[in-house]
Amino acid sequence: MHISARRRALALFAPAAALALVAACSNTPSSNSASPVPTLTGDCAKYQAYAGHAGTKVTMFASIISPESDSLQKSWDEFSKCTGISIAYEGSNDFESQLPVRVSGGNPPDLAVIPQPGLLQQMVKTGKVAKPSAETVANVDKYWNKAWKQYGTVNDTFYAAPMSANMKSLVWYSPKAFTAAGYQVPTTWADMMSLSDKIAAKGGGVKPWCGGIGSGTATGWPATDWLEQVVLRENGGQVYDDWVAHKVKFSDAPITGSMQTMQNWMLNPKYVNGGFGDVKSIATTTFQDAGKPILTGKCYMLQQASFYGAQWPKGTKVAEDGDVFAFYLPAIKSDVTTPVIGGGEFVTAFSNRPEVQAVQNYLSTPEWATSRIKVATGWVSANNGADQSAYTDPIDKLSAKYLTDSSATFRFDASDLMPAAVGAGEEWKQMTAWFAEGKSITDVTKAIDQAWPN
Repeated sequence: MHISARRRALALFAPAAALALVAACSNTPSSNSASPVPTLTGDCAKYQAYAGHAGTKVTMFASIISPESDSLQKSWDEFSKCTGISIAYEGSNDFESQLPVRVSGGNPPDLAVIPQPGLLQQMVKTGKVAKPSAETVANVDKYWNKAWKQYGTVNDTFYAAPMSANMKSLVWYSPKAFTAAGYQVPTTWADMMSLSDKIAAKGGGVKPWCGGIGSGTATGWPATDWLEQVVLRENGGQVYDDWVAHKVKFSDAPITGSMQTMQNWMLNPKYVNGGFGDVKSIATTTFQDAGKPILTGKCYMLQQASFYGAQWPKGTKVAEDGDVFAFYLPAIKSDVTTPVIGGGEFVTAFSNRPEVQAVQNYLSTPEWATSRIKVATGWVSANNGADQSAYTDPIDKLSAKYLTDSSATFRFDASDLMPAAVGAGEEWKQMTAWFAEGKSITDVTKAIDQAWPN
């Protein structure tokens, strides 16, 4: 599930093009062009491919708002100053509802940063989305796991380059607690279950796992993430894709089998819910609070995404030898290589003006990704050309290791790919009932399948 829009507040920004710097860096025009392209020099020389558009403005609309949007705007500051292209940015926590209104009303932004492939598909149907330049396409082909291009493609046509990414296949734990107990970080699913059994056998009210799926009107989404982790690990990418497309139903054996695996894990009364209560307490515990018992020694592990790092109390040391850290959620079957579930955002153009293509192209490069990494924490790129040494946050660095692995079996969050009535509706509702009411797998899967649009 994409949650960043839920925790952001409105921010508007229209950076000024620093034309004095442009003049200093680009005072030697080309002599054989109808519209002379200045030659950029000094620190600006690296932006030569984007020169020739000084004095233009490109509008951008997204769900990214302050304070996260502050580093976003800072990341292209030098590009804007050197090229003279002003990027007028607007962020809104109503982005998902406002973008279709603006597009249908004939007032689309030049660029939009779209977090759900389903919304991209909706925008493409309007006929207003512009195809990216060949340079953008080449960058995506070169620097991303091929699955990412698939999620920016509609009806076999590529439209949107990936921008940011988040890593969902992580397990949060306390290195200090593991060391004190003599536990090792598990590297296989079997080892993780054996460790869970060992912790559960000690008793004393301490459980191996804690969890929470409460999230207001979005209650249930963490449970959909847990299921996605298991489905991919047990069945591989093709079954996962067919599940998203409803070629494989929730009630079919591959998915019910994975739900049984999940039941033995996160609905196992011997394993959960340390610090809160029984299995049912997972439904009433917010996802924000879910990991707190790790700090008090009531539970040992929490399966949550990289963005959970923002939920730890101020002063918590997040490091390999700290109060908390994370490890990769292990594979289940050896023939599914490095399964990774993630989410992300895609830069989509509604104009093919040269300056718009220049900005879209720049945002698809390793150079831009590196510039964003340098000014932001809690932000990760799946661009494998980005400078990995630029990460200062250890969780960001760990996440990037797996998100940039070209051999990984990467798949996007399934609930974000499914029709909203299912992925952000009945599945949340039924997964919550599974935990809160003990509803059977058969009844849960039947109800979700019936909600699928015809």
